[in-house]
Amino acid sequence: MSNGCFVKRRRTGGRQVVAVLAAGAVCLGAAGCGASGPAGDEDGRKGGERSPAATASPRPSKETGSGHDDRDNGAGQGRSRPADRPLRGMVVVVDPGHNPHNRDQPGAISRPVDIGTGKKECDTTGTATNSGYPEAEFTLDLAHRVRTQLRERGATVRFTHDGDEPYGPCVDERAEKGNQAQADAAISLHADGAPSGSRGFHVILPASVHKGAADTRKIAGPSRRLGKELRDAFREATGEPPANYLGDGNGLDTRDDLGGLNLSRVPKVFLECGNMRDRRDAAHLTSAKWREKAARGVADGITAFLAAEGGKS
Repeated sequence: MSNGCFVKRRRTGGRQVVAVLAAGAVCLGAAGCGASGPAGDEDGRKGGERSPAATASPRPSKETGSGHDDRDNGAGQGRSRPADRPLRGMVVVVDPGHNPHNRDQPGAISRPVDIGTGKKECDTTGTATNSGYPEAEFTLDLAHRVRTQLRERGATVRFTHDGDEPYGPCVDERAEKGNQAQADAAISLHADGAPSGSRGFHVILPASVHKGAADTRKIAGPSRRLGKELRDAFREATGEPPANYLGDGNGLDTRDDLGGLNLSRVPKVFLECGNMRDRRDAAHLTSAKWREKAARGVADGITAFLAAEGGKS
């Protein structure tokens, strides 16, 4: 995947759309993301979704926004050629799964919220490795690395939270932050909590749903394309195999029970970077060197998606 390609913007429903990254997302927990882990996260693990920190008003300038924005403020101005910054002018929303403070607010994160197809917990604590490394710390670290990679390519990056909120945000608020930013792509980062011996990563895609506040009919297709690019780039960058414990082993899982996806109006996916309860995967997830590779894979996948979508306009 080349970083020198230009990405054109297209219009969907009367507005500009690029791609929204569902943040170097590792998915975990029963209320947040992945499919087969301890209960509590949107993915069937012990985790939760993020807080409403990166809110922006209706299509704010891509260079401005909330305190959680990471602005393309001209860094490297006068030195970078346009071809070196293929994501210039695009907004990517990164959602670090869970929140390190969720464990201190059990009542707040357990309250139900509407996700269109039903009710889910506001958020969960997320999972952890057997040695105690929390998913919420992993996702924040990875999110920062992804942000750096994307900024170098010219993107404006917004977080749903940066670990500075008392809990959450709730899963519905996480989706709304991407919608308000009118992100070109959104990514939610997680790590799974499946039984030991189950290993590998997978990308969770939104099903096409239309019920209550959920309507993913327009974004299901683009989100699948985002998921495929992300899967291929992540595997190439990290060497991590697709999950061996769900689906047909192709690294993709489609779900209709995750509020962060159901309520999104922009292309979005969840990324479960590996299984924190497996010894081999945990060795990777706890390695700063491996997380740097993972961040590059996430950024490469998003870049490839946005380049391909721009070419369709």
